[in-house]
Amino acid sequence: MNIDIPVGEQPKRRRKWKKELFSWLKIITMITIFVVFVRMFLFTNYIVYGQSMMPTIADGERVIVNKIGYEISEPERFDLIIFHATEDTDYIKRVIGLPGEHVKYENDMLYVNGEPIEEPFLKPGSNGYDSDEVFTKDFTLESKTGEMIVPDGHVFVLGDNRRNSMDSRQMGFVEQDVIVGKVNVAYWPPKKLRVFH
Repeated sequence: MNIDIPVGEQPKRRRKWKKELFSWLKIITMITIFVVFVRMFLFTNYIVYGQSMMPTIADGERVIVNKIGYEISEPERFDLIIFHATEDTDYIKRVIGLPGEHVKYENDMLYVNGEPIEEPFLKPGSNGYDSDEVFTKDFTLESKTGEMIVPDGHVFVLGDNRRNSMDSRQMGFVEQDVIVGKVNVAYWPPKKLRVFH
């Protein structure tokens, strides 16, 4: 069955169709610009390689990194951060020592400026070690870095898998200028979705 459209209606329908198409193109363009802006300046995602942050973050997990947070605030103890370790490599580690602080480990306990600090993210029995075994070997800041305190503009970082992590014990302090941002979310695989504070 054919329906005849009056001659005057055809241009109106074409104009309406073009107007709707143009409207959709504007929306898609604005969304694309917004996504690019967010990705470039506010958030980005990373795939974690290696076992240095297990069991907190496993090899192959994907995380979202807040790139703007440290533009308006300073890193805090136990933040998970991504930083440029070399020109070609970024690392994920946990902030342990802040500027002006003395850090040491003794009998598997973190001491900051002489005060014991619990590390609730380290679970006895995780990472294949027994709860009776030493997980973080004794050391002082000066024995690992030659410095008594963390210098201004730097942080001291460790991996959660203390027995298998390249971190400030070997590399020294991390300049705050090379920090990409704070890890906010682990989102892949979806069944392991979680938020970090």
